[in-house]
Amino acid sequence: MLGFRDPVADAIGLLRPRTVIGPSLRATGNWALRFDTFLHVRIGGLVRGTCWLILEGHEPVLLREGDTFMLGNPPPYVLAGSLDARPRPAAPVWAGAEDGLVRIGPESEEDLYLCVGHIGFDEENAALLTDLLPPLVIVRAADPHGTRLAQLIDHLATEVGIAAAGGPLVQNHLAQILLVHMLRAHAGRTDRPAGWLSALNEDGIGAALRAVHADVAHSWSLKELADISHMSRSAFARVFKSHVGVPPLEYLIRWRMNLARDALTRDTMSISELARATGYQSESAFSTAFRRVVGSSPAQFRNQARRQLSSAVSGG
Repeated sequence: MLGFRDPVADAIGLLRPRTVIGPSLRATGNWALRFDTFLHVRIGGLVRGTCWLILEGHEPVLLREGDTFMLGNPPPYVLAGSLDARPRPAAPVWAGAEDGLVRIGPESEEDLYLCVGHIGFDEENAALLTDLLPPLVIVRAADPHGTRLAQLIDHLATEVGIAAAGGPLVQNHLAQILLVHMLRAHAGRTDRPAGWLSALNEDGIGAALRAVHADVAHSWSLKELADISHMSRSAFARVFKSHVGVPPLEYLIRWRMNLARDALTRDTMSISELARATGYQSESAFSTAFRRVVGSSPAQFRNQARRQLSSAVSGG
């Protein structure tokens, strides 16, 4: 059985997040660092002090103590102590970190203390999240989610600064918890969050999404899902599409194919087993749906994944 309980947990599970935390930054004086573009998500927050975040194509944003930010597939950006500071490349500065810490300027009780991390995803499924995120999400310390996020950032910064047993494991889990809370904050302030992020809202649409994820092999009908949402079929279809971006049964098909791609990539099930696990009565019906969504047959997709794995193992 393919497993599912909660749309958010399921989607993040498919993303297979890989977390790199730190180094943390402590800085004083007139400084600025330019970070190159990168894939997926960068997340961070201010434990102490203030700094400017300057994202290409956006107005500069002043971050204050307790603020948390998330960057989704961002263009190059700058972190700076002042707007008139001349940026220098961040990579060589980051490479000089010692004991999980980069320091700019003399040590001071008034210096900036910034904790950042990078979360990368499985490339096959990364768009499940990155397509739904704006380049920049900021949660202020005064936001209803702000206190919890600030506490997580503070805890994460502490873990980066100590060489305790299990540190990388703790950092990884804290970063993923931080990601989920940032997504909740983003979804809560967005009138119409797209895709599975809408499941973060406690409404009828969320109930239908949770039902789909709880039993993806079930032959769901529009009426069943509408009943779960306590709506008429027409109202449910309209509201679901406005929130999620696609009709309900199209969402079901796409989610099934996301699960199928993951299983084929990991080579954990035969195609006939996978067809049954994703709600298809025959292998041919499953293959037709898979080709429509993915653009290749399940066998072709699995063979390509095997070749890529073999090449990676052999170093070719």
